[in-house]
Amino acid sequence: MSTETTNTGHLTLPVLPLHNGVVFPHMVVTINVETAEGKTAVEAAERSGGRILLVPRINGRYATVGTIGDIQQVDEDGNIVVAGLTRARVGAGSVDESGALWVAVDEYPEVDIIDEELEKMVAEYKATVSAVLENRGLAGVAERLLDMESPSRLADLAVYSPDLSMEQKVQLLEALDIRQRFGLLNQWMTEVLADMELRRRVREEATERIEKSQREYILRQQLDAIRKELGEEEDVAGTYRKKLEETPFPEAAAEAVKREIDRLERTSEQSPEHSWIRTWLDTMFDVPWGELSDDRIDLDEAWAVLEADHTGLTDVKERIIEHLAVRKLRAERGIDADTDRRAGSILLLVGPPGVGKTSLGESVARALGREFVRVALGGIRDEAEIRGHRRTYVGARPGRIVRALIEAGTMNPVFLLDEMDKVGSDWRGDPSSALLEVLDPAQNHTFRDHYLEVDLDLSNVMFIATANMLETIPAPLLDRTEVIRIDGYTDDEKVAIARDHLLPRQVRAAGLQPEELKVTDEALSAIVERYTNEAGVRNLERELGKLARKVSTRIARGEGGGVVEVGPDDLTEYLGKPKVWKDQASDRTNVPGVATGLAVTGAGGDILFIEATRMEGEPGLTLTGQLGDVMKESAQIALSYVKAHAGELGIDPKELEGRIHLHVPAGAIPKDGPSAGIAMLTALVSLLTGKKVKGTVGMTGEITLQGKVLPIGGVKQKVLAAHRAGLTEVILPKRNEIDLDDIPEKVREEIEFHIVETADQVLAAAF
Repeated sequence: MSTETTNTGHLTLPVLPLHNGVVFPHMVVTINVETAEGKTAVEAAERSGGRILLVPRINGRYATVGTIGDIQQVDEDGNIVVAGLTRARVGAGSVDESGALWVAVDEYPEVDIIDEELEKMVAEYKATVSAVLENRGLAGVAERLLDMESPSRLADLAVYSPDLSMEQKVQLLEALDIRQRFGLLNQWMTEVLADMELRRRVREEATERIEKSQREYILRQQLDAIRKELGEEEDVAGTYRKKLEETPFPEAAAEAVKREIDRLERTSEQSPEHSWIRTWLDTMFDVPWGELSDDRIDLDEAWAVLEADHTGLTDVKERIIEHLAVRKLRAERGIDADTDRRAGSILLLVGPPGVGKTSLGESVARALGREFVRVALGGIRDEAEIRGHRRTYVGARPGRIVRALIEAGTMNPVFLLDEMDKVGSDWRGDPSSALLEVLDPAQNHTFRDHYLEVDLDLSNVMFIATANMLETIPAPLLDRTEVIRIDGYTDDEKVAIARDHLLPRQVRAAGLQPEELKVTDEALSAIVERYTNEAGVRNLERELGKLARKVSTRIARGEGGGVVEVGPDDLTEYLGKPKVWKDQASDRTNVPGVATGLAVTGAGGDILFIEATRMEGEPGLTLTGQLGDVMKESAQIALSYVKAHAGELGIDPKELEGRIHLHVPAGAIPKDGPSAGIAMLTALVSLLTGKKVKGTVGMTGEITLQGKVLPIGGVKQKVLAAHRAGLTEVILPKRNEIDLDDIPEKVREEIEFHIVETADQVLAAAF
């Protein structure tokens, strides 16, 4: 049994607007009438039998449906008691002479019907509302609600729900169809129940977390009390004190650790500082205090290790053996290292890319029998990367030096500082300045990390730094190091390196067995000459890797019979066409006005051709080829010398009247430096006298206005470049004669050196 609304007739009633609520049928409410409009409507209703239309007003509009009410009582204060009767649709209205608004209404009383679908909707509504009321602790109200038989009255009771807004109550009043009414109520109350469930779940989870924390705290206190009674108390501070006794801390470090352990005891476990102190203590105990690797004492064995790992690099190997010899004698003679804080060793290997600076560090560690750690300095801009962060910062940790010592597990590893010339600096600090203390043998026995705040002795560490060039390294930092230049390899050395080191490594990387790929020395020599042009061997290794992969592909396809031998004539098949075309000096200098100079670039030594020509026009000097200021000045000095000594040089003064153009290929590559001075002088003299410069001679040196030849740098790199280019004569300044000892003996035997002091000697050797 259920009900539905039915239109039963037309009435005309005065309207009482409701601004703060909604009155449904079967409700008895007290309304305080304060407005003149409302009082006029009540008076009109009393004159016409006491019936009035209660219409909600929301957002400036009247609802389309109101409730017909019967005024049962009116007091002197303007309060009226009204009983709601039925819904009524609001029609057209008019205002009488008293000012009351009368409207025509269609009355819709509820009529009983039998409808299974409606009964299902009512049952669903009762279940949802019961769950909502039970969540609020109103189970008694839910029981009375379930006893309600009239669906219409049950639905209208929703007006008392605090979960529905004024708009929703008006929408419910306007729903004349009982099914529509229960559809809206089921939707709204389902949302209310879901929201309540979510709030309850969040509240329970929060309560559970709090209760769990409190329970764990109580249990932990009880557990501590039980352990204390049993004599098994877990004492964190006691554990650290035991470690303190077992660790050979220096006196100052031990005092610092003891102070922090005392602080730990006074700090609550719930305090964030408790975990910070424990992290600091753990870091302190991770540092390998007093742990030292035993150096290899056998010098011959150490030399054998270095020889096996690297071909050439005699200077570096001798320096390592010297280091070992000193330590051996100090150990044998009982000389205490603490009496001499300058026992530290900081080597700086400088040279072009690919000459083996980085890999040499591992070989040194193997030769010494020490642990090896590497720190890449390239791009570091934050000083804290070296010195660490202060403990006041969140996430503070020690710097790379301390972390590397922890990684090595000893206080005397071989420490490689890679790419020192690429350290940056900005507003976060200057890492190169922080390195001063690390690399100064007079200071690094008391190196202080900002995180640890205790002195660390780095004097037993062997530091090896690498760089491509010295110019970008700050002078104070460079002063702390012992510079060893690695200027590159001769072609014969490259062939030996490729045969003994690079090729076996690439064969393994390609998945081949050593006997499956044979490359002749002639083929290796051809690869060096025709496929690479570098001071080091990095590109050479790439080409060998490419060759090995090609062979691996052939063997994987079942070709070649399982063994491949590569000769010079096979290289085009595996590596493609040659990549390097070396200019023959004799071809470039077969006309007057061209001289061969020697230069140093970031990739090692190279030769460059200086070309001069003369044309009619306004006297002067034109310079091209991306020349720097120093090189332009060298050209001006050379021209001034030629003009001042034209008679001695046999130059017709008329030749100096035109415009002279000096060019240095390649034009797209910037060039600078004073060492092209004598080559520019030679090119100008060759042009103006019509004499050709010998095609077999290269030259380097700075020229002065008096014709003096001053020394330059990079002699070894330049001579090696001349040797690679096939030159057989090199002109060098007198004061660079001592640098010839650095040049491999085989190269010295194949090149004739002209040692000069003046421009006359240069020109005599060049023509």
